[in-house]
Amino acid sequence: MIAIINYEAGNLASVSNALKRLDAPHIITDKKDELDEADGIIFPGVGHAEPAMQSLQKNGLDQWIKETKKPVLGICLGMQLFYESSEEGDSEGLGVIPGRLKKFDSSKAKVPHMGWNSVSETKSHPIMNGIDEEPFFYFVHSYYAPVSEHTIGSCNYIRDFSAVVGKDNYVGVQFHPEKSGEAGSLLLQNFVQIITSA
Repeated sequence: MIAIINYEAGNLASVSNALKRLDAPHIITDKKDELDEADGIIFPGVGHAEPAMQSLQKNGLDQWIKETKKPVLGICLGMQLFYESSEEGDSEGLGVIPGRLKKFDSSKAKVPHMGWNSVSETKSHPIMNGIDEEPFFYFVHSYYAPVSEHTIGSCNYIRDFSAVVGKDNYVGVQFHPEKSGEAGSLLLQNFVQIITSA
């Protein structure tokens, strides 16, 4: 069973629908006891970092996410909140991955980065198993995670940035796999497989 975290910032319905297409049992919850029962966690998100963190803190979910040993997949804002901090409102994140999010330079191209873009795998990881080389995924974001030792896949818009990241039991994707067609569906299927193997 997968638990999708509900913290008033998620694109919950589209993630749930993507899991339904995979016949992956799941629930949407903001309750720690239900998260405790789950085998893996999806941490989705759209919107702004600061109110999202406040919502997590209100239910004590910030501490739960930092301490869990279950596989966790962060999507878009969910991935960004894995980091220590963001230039967005100078907000703090969960700190499970070191680093600070930066804002794209709007003098060089349109911000937000929106639409389909290719991802280059920089490090082998089961989340990318069986996915074509240079796959295209759907992005919508104004802030980015710089490329680091935790980068699994990079993308270029204005500059290279982290599109897929991983550390310990945490995996994050900047794009929306639930809106990314076959490649996105395969990535979610890979996460289901990671949970099964855990």
